[in-house]
Amino acid sequence: MSKIPSKNEILQWISDNPTLTSKRDIAKAFGIKGAARIDLKRVLKELEADGHLEKSRKTYRDPDKLPPVSILKVMAPDEDGDVFAKPLEWHGEGPEPKVLYAARATDPALGEGDRILARLQEVTGEDHQYIGRLIRRIGTNPRKILGIFKKTSEGGRIKPIEKGADKEWSVAADATHGAKEGELVEAEQAGPKGRMGLQRARVVSRLGDPTAPKAVSLIAIHEHGIPDDFPDKVIAEADAAKPAGLKGRDDLRDMPLITIDPADARDHDDACFAHADDDPKNQGGHVIWVAIADVAHYVTPGSALDREAKKRGNSTYFPDRVVPMLPDRLSGDLCSLHEGVPRACIAVRMVIDAGGNKIGHRFVRGLMKSYASLNYEEVQAAMDGTANDKVAPLMDEVIRPLYAAYEALLSARADRQPLELNLPERRIELAEDGTVTSVRFKDRLDAHRLIEEFMVLANVAAAEQLIAKKQPLLFRVHEEPNQEKLEALRETAQASGFNLAKGQVLQTRHLNQLLNAAAGSEFAELINMSTLRSMTQAYYHPENFSHFGLALKAYAHFTSPIRRYSDLIVHRALVSAHGWGDDGLQVEDIDRLEDTAKHISDTERRSMMAERDTTDRYLASFLSERVGNEFTGRISGIARFGAFVKLDETGADGLLPMRALGHEYFHHDAEAQTLMGADTGMTIGLGQRVVVKLAEAVPVTGGLTLELIEIEGTAITQGGRGRRGPSPRRKADKSRAKAGKVKRKLKRRR
Repeated sequence: MSKIPSKNEILQWISDNPTLTSKRDIAKAFGIKGAARIDLKRVLKELEADGHLEKSRKTYRDPDKLPPVSILKVMAPDEDGDVFAKPLEWHGEGPEPKVLYAARATDPALGEGDRILARLQEVTGEDHQYIGRLIRRIGTNPRKILGIFKKTSEGGRIKPIEKGADKEWSVAADATHGAKEGELVEAEQAGPKGRMGLQRARVVSRLGDPTAPKAVSLIAIHEHGIPDDFPDKVIAEADAAKPAGLKGRDDLRDMPLITIDPADARDHDDACFAHADDDPKNQGGHVIWVAIADVAHYVTPGSALDREAKKRGNSTYFPDRVVPMLPDRLSGDLCSLHEGVPRACIAVRMVIDAGGNKIGHRFVRGLMKSYASLNYEEVQAAMDGTANDKVAPLMDEVIRPLYAAYEALLSARADRQPLELNLPERRIELAEDGTVTSVRFKDRLDAHRLIEEFMVLANVAAAEQLIAKKQPLLFRVHEEPNQEKLEALRETAQASGFNLAKGQVLQTRHLNQLLNAAAGSEFAELINMSTLRSMTQAYYHPENFSHFGLALKAYAHFTSPIRRYSDLIVHRALVSAHGWGDDGLQVEDIDRLEDTAKHISDTERRSMMAERDTTDRYLASFLSERVGNEFTGRISGIARFGAFVKLDETGADGLLPMRALGHEYFHHDAEAQTLMGADTGMTIGLGQRVVVKLAEAVPVTGGLTLELIEIEGTAITQGGRGRRGPSPRRKADKSRAKAGKVKRKLKRRR
């Protein structure tokens, strides 16, 4: 009988002969014949069970090594021009190996995201483990899927986690990437439909347990393609940075600048100080200083740090983590205005009159030292009469002068009339293990508003300074609502008993009159939400189209270069405009300003969607233990497939699907934004008060499904029928008449 090789001998053979790994090849190599093949099969099965080998069709290979021919995804060139590729068939448990793509002169040009079939050669003594050479290109940018993996006898299936996604994807046995039952995976489309009409997919990344609390933000990061790992060269540049000195800077270290931030803030990028103006020509006026971390000193044009910051566009904030725009060495250290530590800054000295109007400003590049790092709550408590030991010594010299200047700015704000929406912001509080402990609405303190007003004033000063210097920059633009959205708001206001006048140039003061009229009424939240929905989305642009919401002619983001690339551009523009150094705005930056503006506007929206999706998932997780409970809320949206309800307690949005409204057919009126029952005439519209039962909460998707219990105080019975006021026919006629009126208005306007 042939001698069966040891497990180590088999593993060594497979390592040395990656193209000869079938059971037949192994048997031939060790001279195994006849019945001894059964024992060889048993040993191979044991190695597979132990995780040392992985079977793919009829061959075995070491799961901690890549196959000799692999599918790779081409990455963007690094700053040295080297092109690396991501292996899409990595099954190992350790770090993913790096593959350097070695192009031949005859190879076609490849771009970031291209998929290639490549032959791999293992190397040692390098910062990469393999060299890959092109066999053929196999396609680019296939559709991405994020979902839960389920094992099947033929490989597996993926259930997408997107809300409303009901179709599964099939995964062949050799395309599972080693995914386990119930694991969250990232996959991509892999060819035509397979058996049972399911679209095929290939698993490219395993993301772990989807039910783990800390997986919630990870899902959003992968789903929206937010870069969350810094390249080695970016980290190296950040680590090599040294604190800036005083050379070429104004010495502001004796000025009592302080930072005021949330209690859990990790970085502090803005500081402020104010005092009464001693100029006799400005009686009752104030001088306000705002100092911002000098990020431009550390993130220079064309550097690896600069390219990565631009790629990210902004930091993204989740309840359990931050995906920063800059590495922690900068965002949490050198560019953070820590208490008692000299830090480089760009500061603006602004003079306001007694009415809060800015009458002058001056920018400097300086070196400051924060007198104190305070939080909003302790500053507000001090102003309310309960100063702690840290704030008490600062009251007369620092805190009260800040509030005095703020009071003056409020007077100017009242004259300017920026849009005054009242939409409470939710705060999701987590335990150490990532589970949600509570959901509450954030308090809005005068300390918050004070910092906001100072930052707005500094942003205005930056825009005006650069316009005066004829220096290119990126403006923050917010255009007025279009007529269609404005008409929808007017209809909602009229249906709620309020009025938004027509026939005049719309100003924010007109919208504030509507908001003030609704304040304190049962329609306050509806009018605030409807006003917000009527607004256009703010964006960045090198041309100044003004800021409607803030009622400002020129506005630029200057105050947060740690977390927004737009602000870094404005800082560089200020450096160039004042001749402060060679780290200002470059010609190449100016030529690409419009493209940069579009890119960072897109990354901002990407972050907003990721943050919103994460909030939805956390809320669904929090409410999943209360399925079956009843909640009060208000109709916040109407669609052809049902109605959306915003729950009072948490602010979460849930869906009332058509099937939950009763057995009758409901007509969807898109113009009037209503659903009307064909049998009963029951009309469901925006702003109506409801009582609902939570039927389902799915943390992985963030979806909440509700059942209607009561609407406007009327109980809903089994068939969707309850007590009614006007008859169904009268209600139906009234709804049709209203819809006809809207259509006639629209027709005349066209």
